[in-house]
Amino acid sequence: MITRWLVLRLGLSQLVCWGISYYLIGVFGPRIAADLGWSTTLTYAGFSGALATMGLVSGRVGGWIDRHGGRRVMSAGSLLLAAGCVILALSHGLLTYFAAWAILGIAMRMTLYEAAFASLARIGGTAARRPIAQITLLGGLASSVFWPIGHALAGMLDWRGAVLAYAVFALATLPLHWAMPDASFRDGGGSGPKPPPPRAADDSAFRQATILYALVTTIVAFLNSANSAHMIGLMTGLGVSSGLAVSLSTLRGIGQTGARLCEVLFGARLDPLALGTLAAVLLPLCFLAGLASGVSPFAAAAFALGYGISNGLLTIVRGTQPLVLFDPATYGALVGRLTAPAFFASALAPVSYAALIDFAGPGAALSLSAALGLVALAGSAALWFRFRAPPG
Repeated sequence: MITRWLVLRLGLSQLVCWGISYYLIGVFGPRIAADLGWSTTLTYAGFSGALATMGLVSGRVGGWIDRHGGRRVMSAGSLLLAAGCVILALSHGLLTYFAAWAILGIAMRMTLYEAAFASLARIGGTAARRPIAQITLLGGLASSVFWPIGHALAGMLDWRGAVLAYAVFALATLPLHWAMPDASFRDGGGSGPKPPPPRAADDSAFRQATILYALVTTIVAFLNSANSAHMIGLMTGLGVSSGLAVSLSTLRGIGQTGARLCEVLFGARLDPLALGTLAAVLLPLCFLAGLASGVSPFAAAAFALGYGISNGLLTIVRGTQPLVLFDPATYGALVGRLTAPAFFASALAPVSYAALIDFAGPGAALSLSAALGLVALAGSAALWFRFRAPPG
């Protein structure tokens, strides 16, 4: 049964796990590069390798959760997070550095949203929709909480001591994950009524749904990774002052968390496919607004805020759409396979956008983002029109 305490525990674990893994490089990257004497590109390549590793193991980890439940898989992920942080803190050469990131990549796939979503789906079936949205609220605050913590720890302990402290945070998530129930909605251990038949039931519909879902998920992941790395640089490249760009970029987090809170409070009756389409509408619009950033700070603000709102909602529908499209009993393995390309896209995006910005400027990067946003909108709309809930 999905209880409020389970949701709270998973929300806290998402806050910590995202903060000490995905957002680790953002606060320690420059210090690591300076200490080891490496280029920024080489230093950040470790993180890209972790994202690629997530793609390689995604389907397998999802299958483990389907068979054994999130309790064992996510608990093992906590231990791997701690091990990866320890090895990273002790690394002095490329081999140990990239090995640490490979371990962290496996651990991230076993502890972050996709693992938590699959764990909730196994416990509650279609009743997992609200809890999936709820745990993203705390997860969305990870960078806001752990970037200041990491910065303070690095000032006291240097980056190696700070990453060792992150290993302690990882171990603190172990009891949160171990307290999860092993129950499955299939054997009567879940909550809520028996789930309705999946909307993509026959073979043809299943193929269409998987292609469209994977397409949208991959594009959204690519844009998220690219803009996480380059949003401030895009604004400054178009003429926004660096101080103002940093301030305006915080609107992304505000929009992301605010949109998720609204979905939790008011979105219960909105079909996940309709919500995905509404969220995708903002993608091309916010990037078009970003093109005018150098002319108007209001346009830059619309870019950051609009992207935050869109990405915040699209993160939720990434977890909730499979509950209505496919059989929840195979959620972990199926969604693991369908999201694998998204991890590879996330790994390529920062470098690809850096090259495009260097070659053609920030306007070209935003134009490409708008075009990709239109493709994501088309895919989301196709999912909605093809598989929307029958009337009544």
